[in-house]
Amino acid sequence: MAGPTFAFFEGRIVPYAQAHVGMLNHTLNYGTGVFGGLRAYWNETRAQLYLFRPLDHFRRFIESSRLLNMQLPYDGADLLRHTVELLRAEEHKADMYIRPLAYFAEEMIGVRLHDLQARVAIVAVPFGRYLEHEEGAHATISSWRRVDDNSIPARGKITGSYVNSALIKTDALRSGYDEAIVLNSDGHVTEGSAENFFMVRHGELITPPITDNILEGITRRTLMTLARDDLGLTVVERPIDRTEVYLAEEAFFCGTGVQIAAITRIDHRPLGEGRMGPVVTRLRDLYFQVVRGGEAKYSSWLTPVYDVERIAARA
Repeated sequence: MAGPTFAFFEGRIVPYAQAHVGMLNHTLNYGTGVFGGLRAYWNETRAQLYLFRPLDHFRRFIESSRLLNMQLPYDGADLLRHTVELLRAEEHKADMYIRPLAYFAEEMIGVRLHDLQARVAIVAVPFGRYLEHEEGAHATISSWRRVDDNSIPARGKITGSYVNSALIKTDALRSGYDEAIVLNSDGHVTEGSAENFFMVRHGELITPPITDNILEGITRRTLMTLARDDLGLTVVERPIDRTEVYLAEEAFFCGTGVQIAAITRIDHRPLGEGRMGPVVTRLRDLYFQVVRGGEAKYSSWLTPVYDVERIAARA
């Protein structure tokens, strides 16, 4: 993965090498940060880079910061403007991943969330696949449990809580799997290590409710809309038992990073026919049309980054 050239840091675009914090930084030491993940998709025909649902992402980013008592110096419109400025500075003609980070600036010893100054940094890098086998991932049921809302709220992207995800992912990879499915303390399916989860059973598209300790995913909401409105599927939010996933006809992970990755085996048990099924195939095809600007009805989800006339003149 190519590294960033620039960063939005301390209120301006700077060379990436200048964007750094000290060893005693509060967020670095105690995990008291919030991050986001956005994608921007390159449309070669139009010579345009489209940010996908940026204001929805920044709304969740700001809401996540509120869980940590952070008072950010920017609203969603500010964050969108600075992200566009950063992407224009990078000048990539490729699919991009954007990482905003809210952190406490203080260098200190001592755990607390009050009377601290919050700051925001943003970087952007070219990015392709998150999972190597996204057309046929092999997943396992993790022995780790998802963090509970009364411990660390999973609905927010809080940096410290991703230790839970790291434990889950490392054990899955070292055991020869591509990913893991994680249960909550009640034994119900929550999500992957860092992805939301859907399954198809008896013709219905089923996903855990947001009250089962899952991230309130933007891609999750997008796919629920596409499945209902464009594919005519019945979408159900309800608790999912562990054994149900073995009986699913299809299943997939979704998220900004992973996009849509079909699950074709769970704990060495094939799902359906053991290959990516028709529902996941149709959803993937439609999703990638939408994010690259191929579906006019969803154009409001897209923010164009480049001034097309300026690009043409420079070329």
